[in-house]
Amino acid sequence: MSDTPPSLAKNADAGTDPAVDADQPSRSGRPGPAPTPFGSVDAVRVRGVTKTFGSRKNQVTALSEVDLTVPSGEFVALIGPSGCGKSTLMRLVADLEQPSDGSIEVFGKTATQARKDQDYGIAFQQAGLLPWRTVSGNIGLPLELHGASRAERKSRVAELVELVGLGDFAKSHPDQLSGGMQQRVAIARSLAERPRLLLMDEPFGALDEMTRERMQAELARIAQETGAAVIFVTHSIPEAVFLADRVVVMSARPGRITGQIVTGIAREVTRDQSLREDPAFFAKVTEVREALHGAPASGGAEER
Repeated sequence: MSDTPPSLAKNADAGTDPAVDADQPSRSGRPGPAPTPFGSVDAVRVRGVTKTFGSRKNQVTALSEVDLTVPSGEFVALIGPSGCGKSTLMRLVADLEQPSDGSIEVFGKTATQARKDQDYGIAFQQAGLLPWRTVSGNIGLPLELHGASRAERKSRVAELVELVGLGDFAKSHPDQLSGGMQQRVAIARSLAERPRLLLMDEPFGALDEMTRERMQAELARIAQETGAAVIFVTHSIPEAVFLADRVVVMSARPGRITGQIVTGIAREVTRDQSLREDPAFFAKVTEVREALHGAPASGGAEER
């Protein structure tokens, strides 16, 4: 246990948008004067989004009337049962799918324009590295595709290799790396163009437990250092609480947002084993579990 326990909000109103409520705790766990603790511009605004697949006769509704706001700099975890539409929602934000109804804005732009402007980076469960490229080559690929100069690519790649702790492996190929190291490369690649938003779809789902915990701590550090907003899809309740400022709970298909839990863990708190052992951390895990399974919890519904 650390000498200073993490600041956890006491029974925070899960239905309150932290971007607009000045009475909400700041990231230090204490009320602050600033009404927008995560920044004045919303990274993502989802309004009334519904997504259906298939034909009229065999139509499947993946998402139904979803509303979600993610302020700049906030780390939001999406959690819910398999098939609830978590990944679909992330793909809609990324402009990889189009909503059947409703609207999505990314930094005040359409999702399509945000994609063209490279406002976000994406990391999936599989690292998706090119086997013939080195670590440096994979990280620098987005910069190369968008016409960055050789000098710019070299400088940025060197910076990112150090950021993810792979300085000794810059010239290695993917088959020479462990699964966790490959995911570090994928995260570095998603950061190559300095995006203000990271979209992460179960990036640690295929890793063993020890590697997964190390990668969670690494991601928390990177999010803190870069200041990027994060939307993180996961099936793990402890992972969601460990990483996120806010956990958004979704229902079974058709996916709806049924609750939100503000974790209250100050951003500057080190994500390590002492946090995992803190009683307040366990309390938040229980709160999210109750919200996920429909038991009474302090979390409320998503804003309408």
